Amino acid sequence: MAEPRDETRTRYDEVAQLYYETFKDTLREHPFDRAMIDAFAERVKEGGARPVADIGCGPGHITGYLHALGLDAQGIDLSPEMIALARREHPGIAFSLGDMSALDLPDGGLGGVLSRGSIIHTPPEEIGPVFAEFHRVLAPGGLLSLSFQASDRTDRLAWPFDHRVAPAWQWSYQRVADLLRDTGFAEVARLVSPPEEDPVRGFHFCHLVMRKPGTENP
Repeated sequence: MAEPRDETRTRYDEVAQLYYETFKDTLREHPFDRAMIDAFAERVKEGGARPVADIGCGPGHITGYLHALGLDAQGIDLSPEMIALARREHPGIAFSLGDMSALDLPDGGLGGVLSRGSIIHTPPEEIGPVFAEFHRVLAPGGLLSLSFQASDRTDRLAWPFDHRVAPAWQWSYQRVADLLRDTGFAEVARLVSPPEEDPVRGFHFCHLVMRKPGTENP
């Protein structure tokens, strides 16, 4: 049986072009998502000139948006086909293959990490190392913007659901916030949409912005 990470890579390779066509206008269609990303970008710029990484960037549409906002943005994804698409669509931006649980990035080098809808493909027992990696690569004062399909329940950390592409989990947003605090982050902001805003499964969608404590030195 394939590991979840291998299955995720293979399945997204197979649907890369369809994914791009489906979600290339997602920020225009979701103004509250865009507002959270705008606020994240503004706060990162206030902290100095350090680069940001879009982890699980897919075809690079969010990375491109961060770049347009004036950030030194790069994209990282598990899928070679997604990275090829991202490079084609955004030739002026750096994109690379990578695993969010073992990032090929130096300690404390980033002013921001954004991961939008990507942790859902990480099995719950593996999420701790992912959050530790996000913390490691951020400079003191750096920001993490994390978004995911969510639940207001707190009796478990996550529940599997019938994602169309690859194995996926819906996360307790309160328990994710608690786990991030245990990792060393401080919460800056959260936005949780109600289930009726999700026409497919009726899930909450959560945006968390967390800060690595300390003072960044640009």
